[in-house]
Amino acid sequence: MKLSRFSRAGSAVAIGALALTLAACGSDDPVGSADGATDGSSEGSSETASDLSGELNGAGASSQESAMEAWRAGFQSANPDVTVNYDPVGSGGGRTQFLEGGVAFAGSDAVLKEEEITQSQAVCGPDGAIDLPVYVSPIAIIYNLPDVAELNLAPATIAGIFNGTITQWNAPEIAADNPDATLPDLAITPVHRSDESGTTENFTEYLAATAGDAWGHEPSGDWPTQGGESAQGTSGVVQTVQGGEGTIGYADASKAGDLGTASIKVGEEWVSYSPEAAAKVVDASPRVEGRGEHDIAVELDRTTTEAGAYPLVLVSYAIACTSYEDEAAGNLVKAFLTYISSEEGQSASASAAGNAPISEDLRTDVHAAIESITVGAAG
Repeated sequence: MKLSRFSRAGSAVAIGALALTLAACGSDDPVGSADGATDGSSEGSSETASDLSGELNGAGASSQESAMEAWRAGFQSANPDVTVNYDPVGSGGGRTQFLEGGVAFAGSDAVLKEEEITQSQAVCGPDGAIDLPVYVSPIAIIYNLPDVAELNLAPATIAGIFNGTITQWNAPEIAADNPDATLPDLAITPVHRSDESGTTENFTEYLAATAGDAWGHEPSGDWPTQGGESAQGTSGVVQTVQGGEGTIGYADASKAGDLGTASIKVGEEWVSYSPEAAAKVVDASPRVEGRGEHDIAVELDRTTTEAGAYPLVLVSYAIACTSYEDEAAGNLVKAFLTYISSEEGQSASASAAGNAPISEDLRTDVHAAIESITVGAAG
């Protein structure tokens, strides 16, 4: 079966309380056309208005929430007869909904596992699903210490904090890297995600690659240790850190707000997060080997010592089928994903979320992958 359920269940998909639903705002600028083709351009006129219509449902990474708000606004302004719903339930929940045929696309901070690619054949046909990088952002180490404006944390120190072996803010390990800071004699409360999370998988992958014996856990989307506090979603972690002095957590940098953010040690220098520092790591990293022709999974180099690079970064993906039996759903997916990965779409999300736009070379590969998606009878 190839997504035939979308036409029957599209409007009935359960969208959570945080679901993002487009409101018609109208525009003469086309983004898509009836056959799903789109060039991502904002140029157009009333004579070339979009013929796209219908409802498109997606779910997944909460890290993409701010970007998704910008993407939906831009896409809707050019396609007033389309409604896009996105439930920021988390990467794991989004992949589950997608693999069960409940949504037409998913957002995920981690690529599909081999068993998930096999599972996707049930709804996507024999070639399964593909991962398309559309959102690059640093993961910030956020903390709540009102009297500590700047904080340096080495990978092993971060690991010790989240392992529960470093328990006080004035511990020698923290003090050694912050000689000019007045650190309080205050208990540390680490905060992690309670749900399966691509942000957690990226964070634990970074620690596994850089912290040595101080970490000792395999990368996982499920938090691997006991202790500390837990919270649902990116917003939940941020709110929990905001709610108590002495707390520390990890979150997509776009959601850090007014919280303190730590610099991390890369080689012999301390590097604070920025879109530019995150982009350096992605462009220098290879692709995962052994994937399908149009599957674009990036194998991030967490151990880079390149000056100015920030390796605590996530690449968030749009997950889509290589084939859609439902022609309307397939056309909407192709048009929407082409827009969000376009120069215009990436600029919109960068302004809204502070993420790093994907490079021109990566965009070319993503658009070729989207173009390869077949719909309707061709699927």
